[in-house]
Amino acid sequence: MTINSLNNPYDGDASLKHNQRCECAVCAAQKQSPIMLSDAERTRLMEQQADQMQVSSVTDTTHKKQFDSSEDMLDQAVENAIVRGIFGHNDMHRRTFMKAVGGGTMASVLGTMLPMDSIKAAVKESAGQLEKTKLKVGFVPITCATPIIMAHPLGFYEKYGLDVEVIKTAGWAVARDKSLNKEYDASHMLTPMPLAMTMGAGSSAKPYIMPAVENINGQAIVLANKHKDKRDPKQWKGFKFGVPFEYSMHNFLLRYYVAEFGIDPDKDIQIRVVPPPEMVANLRAGNLDGYLSPDPFNQRAVWEKIGFLHMLTKDIWEGHPCCAFACSQEFAVTNPNTYSALLKSIVDATQFSSDPANRKDIAKAIAPKNYLNQPIPVIEQVLTGTYADGLGAVKKVPDRIDFDPFPWHSMAVWILTQMKRWGYVEGSIDYKKIAEQVYLASDAKKMLTELGYGAPDKTYENYTIMGKEFDYNKPEEYIASFDIKR
Repeated sequence: MTINSLNNPYDGDASLKHNQRCECAVCAAQKQSPIMLSDAERTRLMEQQADQMQVSSVTDTTHKKQFDSSEDMLDQAVENAIVRGIFGHNDMHRRTFMKAVGGGTMASVLGTMLPMDSIKAAVKESAGQLEKTKLKVGFVPITCATPIIMAHPLGFYEKYGLDVEVIKTAGWAVARDKSLNKEYDASHMLTPMPLAMTMGAGSSAKPYIMPAVENINGQAIVLANKHKDKRDPKQWKGFKFGVPFEYSMHNFLLRYYVAEFGIDPDKDIQIRVVPPPEMVANLRAGNLDGYLSPDPFNQRAVWEKIGFLHMLTKDIWEGHPCCAFACSQEFAVTNPNTYSALLKSIVDATQFSSDPANRKDIAKAIAPKNYLNQPIPVIEQVLTGTYADGLGAVKKVPDRIDFDPFPWHSMAVWILTQMKRWGYVEGSIDYKKIAEQVYLASDAKKMLTELGYGAPDKTYENYTIMGKEFDYNKPEEYIASFDIKR
């Protein structure tokens, strides 16, 4: 069985065969099928492999050469296919010839005989076709999902050649399970979820990638009106709080916040998982004393006159991530062009959402029953940052919620420290490796650049959270610094 790599075809010392452990498209196809791949099929898969390597943040050790872009890799794949064809796909003959004649000489001769640039351009043009155009993308009906939702009525998916069905999902466990079962091609997820799913925390392990954050800030701690005289968290012992999912920024921020006031979140209060659409009803019924929830359900509690905003989460951690766009690594690898088009539509919609001038129009677009099913004034208060707090004041906080697609690796490291702090994962963790495997900052930067937006030139930074500095280079020391932990 001949299995081809992207090594230099003019190097007599380099093999153009992968080993049997390789996970690239060509090797996977060869292993799954007892029939030898045709040259055309192999070439197509090599072209696909070029995009795969751009998608994945995990370096395949069988690829000796590092490429600056997927286009460079595709150029290499084309030259490999041509050189292999000349030698009848006999790698031993190719290597012997290169050592005898010299790879540079062979490259020069081949360049005079064939229009290499034209061939490469033709391959790139054909490689850009979408593998799938009809997609299913899940979303939970909250304002954090604004870019994923508004991309549908405002035409961002269609702009990039996609026919996307956005499917309202009751809660995060459903979103996770439908994603794992391949009922959804991609989904709106909480930023900790792809990390947990990749590690097998709370579900079977399956590699997931998160190439774009949806929103930053945008959450709040809500208390029932009967607790207006209990603004000090030290008074909250015995309270029952709701969060939308265990592997959520809501859970980790609530735990962080109360623990800073000496409240053990596992002993002094109860934290229950409640789907976001059920938060308000549970607060009204007295099943919850409060919740740290996505909007619009924080503002909806004020609208219904049953709760008030104790604190915006941006006042705990300014610029914290919350929700994201994610998909399985398998989807991205199998459908690299579709994945690229989908990501581009999401990034474009996220940048559109970040402009305050667009927020009122977006509120109208996502208010209908098939999306958020909420009163437009409630959504406007969230998106514009001019809102009633339930305590008699009207606040103006333009960045109450904001939208920034860049998935900082340091954000992932912080989330992993909290997962370990509270016992959701155990043992040794390679924080940066997992962060870089799941949070595909390179893909986000590529899309931002292609769309003409700016992108950070680094992927790590330190944060100050409630006055305490987080150093991404010292995750274990950070965990050890807390008095309350598991």
